[in-house]
Amino acid sequence: MSALRLAFMGTPDFSVPVLAEILAAGHDVVAVYSQPPRKAGRGLAAQPSPVHRFAEEHGIPVFTPVSLKGEAEQQAFASLDLDVAVVVAYGLILPKSVLEAPRMGCLNLHASLLPRWRGAAPIQRAIMAGDTETGVMAMQMDEGLDTGPVLLAERVTIAPADTAGSLHDTLSHIGASLMVRVLAALSRGSLEATPQSGTGVTYAKKIAKAEARIDWSRSAAELDCHIRGLTPFPGAYFEVARDNETIRIKLLRAKPVSGSGRKQGTPGEVLSVDGAGLVVACGQGALEISQVQRAGKSPVSARDFLRGFPLEPGETLL
Repeated sequence: MSALRLAFMGTPDFSVPVLAEILAAGHDVVAVYSQPPRKAGRGLAAQPSPVHRFAEEHGIPVFTPVSLKGEAEQQAFASLDLDVAVVVAYGLILPKSVLEAPRMGCLNLHASLLPRWRGAAPIQRAIMAGDTETGVMAMQMDEGLDTGPVLLAERVTIAPADTAGSLHDTLSHIGASLMVRVLAALSRGSLEATPQSGTGVTYAKKIAKAEARIDWSRSAAELDCHIRGLTPFPGAYFEVARDNETIRIKLLRAKPVSGSGRKQGTPGEVLSVDGAGLVVACGQGALEISQVQRAGKSPVSARDFLRGFPLEPGETLL
């Protein structure tokens, strides 16, 4: 395999293992593009992205344009004289001139089995929808939203206990290996592209704040997927009315429970409180809550939470 001259374009934690594997494979990463530093933390100081930090630690020049639509930015990118660009959760639209600047084009790693879950939040949406399988795909980029032909794919089973966090880590590392294999095939001239199917297209729109609130009228099975898909971020939540105040509580871990002798209750009603946790009625079935988190506090077991925030059977969670 001959080393390729490339630019890496990515921003979040998901992208870092991919860049690390590309470097380990011996490719010449001459530039990294990442989102501009964002204000974060108590002091609201500008913080570089995870990819930005990793690149600086490895002595790679980092560029953080606000947009790539300007002529100056496009000329700067073209002047890098690239064989290929690798794009992993970068977050900026690549204009046609950028897509066509590298000799072999731009490759994207996407965390779904395209054409299912094109768009911004494929990992979360797959779990929230109750999918039992997902994967990672490398594709040749075009001007559409995740519409380019597929180069290589790896399927992954979504386990019943998987959260967005655990699946994120799994797909990131599998994707890193996948992209290195794609680059090796590209350097040999043995890479074949397969057009995406026109059927089964779905879109993984960005998670809206309003979606995080738990709707107890949904079934326990649906809410299990909803909670796992939003863990650890932004976190599904419910509220409790207490002392003329509404307390918001994130629900981090729960499981559907059933039983012919169990009281049905109305959606959101606390059915039982015991050593195992807190059981709450849903539109169909019930959820046994085992881990929660109050604002500004660390995650705790439901049992520990109830010691300091007692709930009684018959109370209604909002």
